[in-house]
Order: sequence, then structure tokens, then C-alpha cells
Amino acid sequence: MRISVIGSGYVGLVTGTCLADSGNHVTCVDSDDRKVESLSQGRSPIYEPGLEEMMRLNLRSGRLRFTTDLAGAVAHSRVVFIAVGTPPLPDGSADLRNVESVAEGIGRALAGPTVVVTKSTVPVGTGARVEAIIRQLARHSCHVVSNPEFLKEGSAVDDFLRPDRVVIGADDAEAAEIVAELYRPFVLNNKPIIRMSRAASELTKYAANAYLATRISFINEIAAVCEKFDVDVDEVRRGIGTDARIGLHFLYPGVGYGGSCFPKDVQALSHVARSAGVQCEILDAVHRRNQIQREALVQKIVARLGAGIRGARVALWGVSFKPKTDDIREAPAVTIVEQLLAAGASIAMHDPCALPNARALFGRRVEYSDDAYAALSGAAALVIVTEWNEFRSPDFERIRREMRQPLIFDGRNIFTLSQMRREKFEYHSMGRPSVTP
Repeated sequence: MRISVIGSGYVGLVTGTCLADSGNHVTCVDSDDRKVESLSQGRSPIYEPGLEEMMRLNLRSGRLRFTTDLAGAVAHSRVVFIAVGTPPLPDGSADLRNVESVAEGIGRALAGPTVVVTKSTVPVGTGARVEAIIRQLARHSCHVVSNPEFLKEGSAVDDFLRPDRVVIGADDAEAAEIVAELYRPFVLNNKPIIRMSRAASELTKYAANAYLATRISFINEIAAVCEKFDVDVDEVRRGIGTDARIGLHFLYPGVGYGGSCFPKDVQALSHVARSAGVQCEILDAVHRRNQIQREALVQKIVARLGAGIRGARVALWGVSFKPKTDDIREAPAVTIVEQLLAAGASIAMHDPCALPNARALFGRRVEYSDDAYAALSGAAALVIVTEWNEFRSPDFERIRREMRQPLIFDGRNIFTLSQMRREKFEYHSMGRPSVTP
């Protein structure tokens, strides 16, 4: 099938590449000339395991191409995906200007009956709005289908190729069937294709992310209670997580969630609910707890170092909001670094993939190290913010030699308390008793 994907960001690039890999002819559209040139040469602008290799394979086969020509791509497509960004506005609502602009471009370019699929995360009613815009401008029939993405950064390619489920929201049965056909190669393991109304599909995406964010904020709040009673939150987590009704997924205490989805979607769902007259007390509390959690780690550091924090070198491991990605959007590390700088500390940071993005954000205000141990040289403390696998089994003796003192603040609880006692480190984590040598 001939497909266009408008927007070559995270979602659009993964969607277009994976659809091309299943035999479709896909044209990915982006407004940035330099980005399109780079993509056409097989270079991915994001770090995502397996994506660049798949891009190159499908570019060579001729099934995947990149262009800035939206009108030309749409005119030759049976299905057009909208995968542009919907960033948050100051009031928390989703900014739909990109989506609406693309809808206008599609409407002017349609050369025949077309199915338009909203892949962008959008509030309830956006599909109807997009369809109205297109039909006002188009001379051909068009049906808009909602198909929310459930991709996890760091495993997005695998998530697309082997989804837990595919959600298709449509008010036209034939349009829904066309989209379902595109996904059949990916659900041969009998995972469900769930059909529902377009509005229900739009709400499903927000509800899914809001629920996962709620679990994270819940266990972080329990962790705060545990600290007051000198209780290890990991014991509580196991105690509740083995209940089949609860489970252990997303019950990991730490410095909170980040990225392009959870923070934005929690606030957007709360905003759209308020606009309909529903006050989302739980979602508002989820967001507040997530902000508090970042500050909690900084407060531990400031309290321990005291006046000595001014001018102290602090090593920070992990800048991306999660492992296996270079994405620092809404990353807890960003807040933590800013607050430590404001307190007078100097920062030496290391991350396996995200340093280029960190440099673009912080400039010369921090020191960057491609080597994790080099960042520790002369440091008064090590702060761990992202749980990259390579941080889990470090050379503790080398850490001790490099640092001024054996002091670790672990925002992701990647080490056990018994391990820290054995290694004779002073160790402060989230929701667990501190260890003093």
C-alpha cells in the first residue's frame, strides 16, 4: 500500500520505517530540509535501538523515502498518517496548531479517496476537527481514523513490530478495516486489534499514560512515607506487587517520570477534563508528586553537603529521562542539575547517549565527560539519575579512588543496601534507609 507519514519525529519515523519494512511503500514528510537530507542518507536524528539499521535497509529497497513535499506525498497515498508534535501550552492543554496545519495541507492535496490516520496524541474531538478541516478543502472523500501509539522510547521498534494491542478508533467501518490491514503482519501472535469509536480511541491514549504515571507517583509517595519510618520501600513494593490485582510494573520509586509523553499527557487529560466540567483531583496530585520527587533528591544532597555545596564538584550519571534513549525532554536530571547549579555546585555529567542534547541545553554551565569515571575526579558526591545498565555494576574501588569521599545519591535505587554496606559507601536513595560506613 502507498502510505505517507507527515512528521518525522519519534513516532513518525518509527511508524514509517516499520510500515515500509512490512512491504508498504512509505513516504515520510518533514518540513526541515536538512533533516530530510540526513534521513535520506540513512542517519537517524534520534537514538533508538534497531531503527537506523531498518531505515537503511528500506531506503536501499526503495520502499522508504523522505521528502519536504507534503502535497506530492499525499496525492500519491491511499493512507496518510499525521504524526506531528502536540506540545503543551502554558495552561497544560495540547497545542494542536501543527495538526490543524497538516490537516489543511492534506485537504488541499487529496487526489482521490483517502484514509487519514491521527497518530499524534490529541484530545477528544480532534479527529472530528481534522476531518472537518479536510472535507472543507478537499474534492475527494476522506475518513479520519484515530490510531494512538503506545511506543516506549528505547524499545519503540520492537513495540511497533510486536504490539500488546492495536487500537483503531473510527466512525467508518471501511476506513477502520484499511488501517487494520496495515497492522495484521504485526499481530500474527494473536494480539488484539481493538476497534472503538474515534473519541474513545483518543481518550484511551491519554488514559493509558495517565494510569502508568499514577502508579509511578503512587509508589514515590509511599517511598516518602517509608523514609519517615526508616522502612525499605523495596520490601513494601514486593509486598503489594505480588498481589495479582496490582503487579510490579511501574512500581519503581525514584526521581519521577519524564519524557515527551507522561508529563504532557497527564496535564493535557486534566485540562480537557476541566474544560468539560470534571475536576481530576488524582491527575493533578500525580503531577504535583512527580515535581516534588525531583526536588526531594536535591534536598538530600543539599542537606548532606551543607554550606560545602558551594563550589563543590558533583558528578552526575545519567541525563536522559530513561535508559536506551538520548531524549532529555522533561528529564528529571534537567531539574536536578538546574537546582544544584543554583545551590552553587559545579556539575560534571556523563551519559552514554544524551550528552549532545545536554550540551545544547546547558552549554558551558556544566562539564561533560564521555567517560563515567573521569566525571568522578575530585567529586564530593556521585548522583545517579538514569538507570543505564552500565551503571549497575561499576568498579566501586575506582569510584572511591576518584572521589574526594565515598558518597553516592542514587535517584533510581540501582544498588542494594547490603551492597553499599559491603563496599563501605555512604549511600542515600529513594524511600530506603541511608547507609553510613
